Amino acid sequence: MSYQVLARKYRPKNFSELVGQEHVARALGNALASNRLHHAYLFTGTRGVGKTTIARILAKCLNCETGITATPCGVCSACTEINEGRFIDLLEIDAASNTGVDDVREVIDNAQYVPTRGRYKVYLIDEVHMLSKSAFNALLKTLEEPPAHVKFLLATTDPQKVPVTVLSRCLQFSLKPMSPERVMQHLVNVLNAEHIEHDEGALWELGRAANGSMRDALSLTDQAIAYGNGVLRESEVRDMLGALDRDVVFRVLEAVGEGDAAALMAVIEAMAAQSVDFSAALTALVSALHRVALAQILPDGVDNSDGDRERVLDLAASLTPEDVQLYYQIALHGRRDIPLAPSLRQGFEMCLFRMLAFRPVPSNDPEAGKRRPRSAPAASDRAPSRPTGAPAPVRAVAPAVERAQPAAVAVTRVPESRAAVPDRPVPAVAATAVAAASPQPAPMTTEPEPAKTATILSFPAAAPAEPEMAPEPETGAWSPERWSRWVLASDLTGMALNLARHVLVTGEQAGEAVMELSPRHEIMANRALDTLLARLQQDFPDMRLRRESREPSGMTPLEIEQERQRVERADAKAAFLADGVVQALMQAFDAELLDETLIVGEKR
Repeated sequence: MSYQVLARKYRPKNFSELVGQEHVARALGNALASNRLHHAYLFTGTRGVGKTTIARILAKCLNCETGITATPCGVCSACTEINEGRFIDLLEIDAASNTGVDDVREVIDNAQYVPTRGRYKVYLIDEVHMLSKSAFNALLKTLEEPPAHVKFLLATTDPQKVPVTVLSRCLQFSLKPMSPERVMQHLVNVLNAEHIEHDEGALWELGRAANGSMRDALSLTDQAIAYGNGVLRESEVRDMLGALDRDVVFRVLEAVGEGDAAALMAVIEAMAAQSVDFSAALTALVSALHRVALAQILPDGVDNSDGDRERVLDLAASLTPEDVQLYYQIALHGRRDIPLAPSLRQGFEMCLFRMLAFRPVPSNDPEAGKRRPRSAPAASDRAPSRPTGAPAPVRAVAPAVERAQPAAVAVTRVPESRAAVPDRPVPAVAATAVAAASPQPAPMTTEPEPAKTATILSFPAAAPAEPEMAPEPETGAWSPERWSRWVLASDLTGMALNLARHVLVTGEQAGEAVMELSPRHEIMANRALDTLLARLQQDFPDMRLRRESREPSGMTPLEIEQERQRVERADAKAAFLADGVVQALMQAFDAELLDETLIVGEKR
């Protein structure tokens, strides 16, 4: 007997053998059991998900010699002939080649005759969306009120092209694409039945390449069996498909996360040696970053549909959420820009170089200014340097009011090109005010127009309130303030610094101590925890530290810094509103201060 391809040999013969379409099997099974049969069914879905297969199973259920049943016997003449494609009362019509109104009229004319052998005359119209508009119109009446012995089974990959008048006359079932995990599991059963040796990784590659189509997966499996001479190996299947090794994607992300440019370039060189499609590699990188972000937000939500769940969880624990979000945005923009690069490899490399060069800097990070990439200062920020820790000046963009001349405020008019910041240290507040309608313009004169001027408003105000740090106790006991000072003074970076700012250490520096970490931040306690513990052991060799998963009993360094910024912002706002010029402006123009326009400048 000649060889039969796997896609035909393992085509489901009944609903119990159907893979991945349980919702359709359940609905049709219940309808058959209760004899509530519709006269027209429409099956939609991508290629190879079972539309024609389900239609043939339904035809067997309707014409089985044992009666209308959800479990056809499979051995009677009707079931056998349907399986072999020669049942006279099952008429399969390919709408792609029979699109005209004459073809549909032939169907309508024959529908009036009773079945020759079966219980029902079943018309299976595949790719029904290919019918012409006239053909659809001719079919409508018969589709709505067919003879009692006629059933219409329609299948399409593009239901949006089917007229709504046809959709409304059918029961519609949307078939789901197959997940790689479901395809892999089915391939395991098929290959075990065929006694073919295989690697699990090879089946994952086939499952991903199938793109949701079980028929494509079985066809690719046939090809892989021939390519591997009866054995399926992951490397051989990957070579056959020209697919990217997903391990390469994770190695790229690990190198980027560790900031190891040498390791990153080594991985790229290996990819180039294998003639990898760098555009596809960037797409895989975006998908992997999405799964990592999901693992950080909801670890239980990460499935094993790609066979990489453990690697994803490891990456989620080693990267900060801020880094992952930044990498995802860079990769997403890289996909848009890569066609513009001189070569795909250069575009891929530049995308990764951006990930190495840029780091997210949280606004509440006290070390933000130290780690921010250096860039050319803006024209408005060029000013003489001031002592470290001195508050920045107050800048306000607003028209000067001549009648408001409070003694505590100095208003100086200078050319814009030479506007200088006063040396007196005051808190920096930038606020934008919208000026009202200006007065009538003055008559034109022959005098030259004076140079444009900028108004610099400077006023004394109380320095921003720093959080009061408790003096170091002689007993060496930890306190929230002492722990915060140690964190700020330490040389911790990256994930270890982020973890230290979210925990609180209590107890004795030379005795028993407890590290309190909220359960919400447990995901950060991986490699970063080892780095933090090693640094503590180096500074406090006599401290015996244990970790407890609970809400910190005091303020963490992050909370202390946020409170300091809140107080500083409140003081700056009060100082700004207390200024006489500001009060005069607000009164003259009936203005109010928008909190979102208030910016407390950085200390320089």
